[in-house]
Amino acid sequence: MVLEIFRRGASAPPEQKASATGPAIAYHGSGRVAWSPRDSVSLTKTGFTANPVGFRAVKLIAEAAAALPLVLQDAERRYDMHPVLSLIKRPNPAQGRAELFEALYGQLLLSGNAYVEVVGALDELHVLRSDRMSVVPGKDGWPIAYEYAVGGRKHRFDMTQEVTPICHIKSFHPQDDHYGLSPLQAAATAIDVHNSASRWSKGLLDNAARPSGAIVYQGSDAGATMASDQYDRLIYEMETHHQGARNAGRPMLLEGGLDWKPMGFSPSDMEFQKTKEAAAREIAMAFGVPPMMLGITGEATYANYQEANRAFYRLTVLPLATRVAASISDWLSAIAGEDVQLKPDLDQVPALAAERDQQWSRVAGASFLTDAEKRALLGLPALAEE
Repeated sequence: MVLEIFRRGASAPPEQKASATGPAIAYHGSGRVAWSPRDSVSLTKTGFTANPVGFRAVKLIAEAAAALPLVLQDAERRYDMHPVLSLIKRPNPAQGRAELFEALYGQLLLSGNAYVEVVGALDELHVLRSDRMSVVPGKDGWPIAYEYAVGGRKHRFDMTQEVTPICHIKSFHPQDDHYGLSPLQAAATAIDVHNSASRWSKGLLDNAARPSGAIVYQGSDAGATMASDQYDRLIYEMETHHQGARNAGRPMLLEGGLDWKPMGFSPSDMEFQKTKEAAAREIAMAFGVPPMMLGITGEATYANYQEANRAFYRLTVLPLATRVAASISDWLSAIAGEDVQLKPDLDQVPALAAERDQQWSRVAGASFLTDAEKRALLGLPALAEE
């Protein structure tokens, strides 16, 4: 994909910016805090690739949203065949509809931004990596270009032409004019806590899941200390023969005035496990995934899994998919020269089957509504006039 961008040919980006404050706005970073960096690259590493809760939450939302069936319609009819539908079905030679939308939703969840490129007149669609894209604002603050940087090279997408090559979808960010806010940023503290608790657990396992205790040296004289060579030998023996899972339970031979004082955990020492579970629930809450669906123990907010799954689709998946589909359809409509609307087909979502059945029954039984009004309430296009 990267090679394809540069193979299409593009002049080198001009050195002079349109605005003196443009670089400050376009390349504004979120900075660092005391625990870990909050930039999208670092957060993706710590919150997605290195955290099972964040990984599963992103995968669950992205796969569910990408699997939603989409319909294309205008004010008069619903299309079975259309250039936009053909493009969505097979966006590029390497990806199908589900793969492209899963990558799009994944980028949006991880960085708060998603960039889709169109090639030619509805020939191909590509999702570009958000960490490589930068906004170049004009004098009025609106983006006049996007720069895609990789391997020391840059490709500039001109946004001043009639047909814009980039569709930028971003989450709401109250303090940034050009970039969106990622759920990972809101959950960054909980992710740090969860990862630290996991490392703590790993350390306990490496030491037989308990503090190993203390070795007390009792010399012949009060206040006597061990010689340096004796101390180094003791440390070596401990690390070699008495640490790690494979050495758990091995008896210890003490000599020369050494005495073993075992230690155990107090209730307060065990609070880290509850802290880890609380952090996992906070991560799930930031992404809008019911903890029950991620296998997180604790209080059950929903009565059963089916109810949690319905809430997950209604409160998280559908709002995200509807907003993304609307942005994509508005962008492609301008390119195609037709006003069409792309949206999820709610009647084909199994999790919402009971709700849709009730809505269809209520609307069909409303005798005071005309057929046109009933179709409008159900999201269907108007009937063609005969």
